[in-house]
Amino acid sequence: MSNRKAIFITGGGSGIGRAVALYFGARDWFVGLGDVDQAGMDETAKLIGHGFTYSHKFDVRDRAAWDDALDAFSTAAGGRIDVVFNNAGVALGGALLDNSTGEIERCLDINLKGVLFGAQAAYPHLKKTAPGSCLLNTASAAGVYGTPGASVYSATKFGVRAITESLDAEWADDGIVVRSLMPSFIDTPLLDQAPNAQSNEGIRDRVIASGLEITPVEEVAKAAWEAVHSDRLHTLVGKSAKQMAFAARWLPGRLRKQNRESSRPLGK
Repeated sequence: MSNRKAIFITGGGSGIGRAVALYFGARDWFVGLGDVDQAGMDETAKLIGHGFTYSHKFDVRDRAAWDDALDAFSTAAGGRIDVVFNNAGVALGGALLDNSTGEIERCLDINLKGVLFGAQAAYPHLKKTAPGSCLLNTASAAGVYGTPGASVYSATKFGVRAITESLDAEWADDGIVVRSLMPSFIDTPLLDQAPNAQSNEGIRDRVIASGLEITPVEEVAKAAWEAVHSDRLHTLVGKSAKQMAFAARWLPGRLRKQNRESSRPLGK
């Protein structure tokens, strides 16, 4: 087994996945990238610079493809995987009645099933490098309290939070830790997409109009490193995420009122 630690990252072709890949790569880790975007992964590998990278194009919704990806990466990394970062995800916003069946199923399949499949595939590799190996999942501030205008997305991120808590207990005796990142709005290409097919207004515009801050993606990369190396189960990233967690715990009535008011059309 190689002495160089190894991390496999889904969604490694852009955004949070790319930032985390660069952060770990700069600290001499062997970095594996998984994505449906080969060009994006090629660019991430180029930015890392050194030769200790591996890319595997696959869809996280395909259970068998997960095994192929991790087996191949383990071989490339010298027989070890220390961290699997379940990061691939898609955004879906707007009123539930505006979300199509296809949009709902795609969000559930990628954000939730993809994480479950990734966990199943990761287990034998992480057990091999335990104790100290880690399954890291990307949840969201939307997994702290349900977000109006994002019911499906919130449901998936509450699910990721639950998966993290369940597996942290299930795998404790095996020496595998399970952690989640819970970021608020992060400066990634996802913010430039429309929340759903019926909307032509970018998510970034809505965030700015609401007066919410957009957190630099580098903060998530640093938080990912800290999450892997700490005992904290969930790591909140960004001012909005921390404020929401505080309000959900200590001011639930006020948070509920704010959510109701924010979902009303102007003038009502």
